[in-house]
Amino acid sequence: MKYRNQLPYLNNVPTLTDGGLETVLIFQQGVELPLFSSFPLLDREGGEEMLRDYFRPYASIARRHEMALILDSPTWRANPDWGAQLGYDQAALNAINRRSIELMRSIQEEHENDGSPMLVSGCAGPRGDGYVVSGAMTPEEAEAYHRPQVSAFADAGADQVAALTLNYVAEAIGIVRAAEKEEIPVVISFTVETDGRLPGGGSLGEAIRRCDEATGSYPARYLVNCAHPSHFGTVLAEGGEWLERFGGFRANASRLSHAELDECEELDEGDPIALGTEVRELLEKAPNLSIFGGCCGTDHRHIESFARQVAPLPA
Repeated sequence: MKYRNQLPYLNNVPTLTDGGLETVLIFQQGVELPLFSSFPLLDREGGEEMLRDYFRPYASIARRHEMALILDSPTWRANPDWGAQLGYDQAALNAINRRSIELMRSIQEEHENDGSPMLVSGCAGPRGDGYVVSGAMTPEEAEAYHRPQVSAFADAGADQVAALTLNYVAEAIGIVRAAEKEEIPVVISFTVETDGRLPGGGSLGEAIRRCDEATGSYPARYLVNCAHPSHFGTVLAEGGEWLERFGGFRANASRLSHAELDECEELDEGDPIALGTEVRELLEKAPNLSIFGGCCGTDHRHIESFARQVAPLPA
């Protein structure tokens, strides 16, 4: 919990994340990940070293550009419903969520330096499909469902929780309440369709406003992930008070919609240089943009492109 009380990006320190962990492993390295789940690698021979190798290029980029780096654990699917399909009960999930934080801390200790602080982040994902809302929970149900994972992250010493690819507000509220009770910072990242609206309905600004109102503005920052900048750039350009709370993104390489991506048999890696240029353009639209990362289809090339565009930002 080295940075739990001093998250660099809250002081506008330019901060990177990794790219699309699962898409890199599946499409570029030929690794089998049932249910798009990377956390079982911790129980697979050679899996831990595979994850260490994956994060090394991102740590090098952060050090080279003297930027902060968020080390998100490979636990996006490590919650009860997905875990049960993979043979993990709650006790096994608690253990592997803790082990994932220990691995991230080990990577932090190996790579960070004074010019590049590296945050250990517990990654949580939605109970259901990130692209489609099904079996929506109330905030109270979401809090009870996600709290064991949040608790595991907090107990293991994570600096923060990052809840990614959320597609409706009530689940976000529940995760925030769980994080507050565990006294750990939380970042909420919604996903949006090509029109910039959440799959569960409503605008990004409305989702942020509703979540803040229900949680006393507890989230450290709000992000967007699993969407191309062209999907949410126009939304940022519209402005609004909610932009003060919007802190960054984990962008897709592809301009395709979620439905189209689901049908793809080959990885759409887009153009890393062009994507970096579009990222630079976003800086003019959001005053507190300080977290720059990748999602589906992105790898170290895209993150390098982002770093080249945003590293000159004043800390």
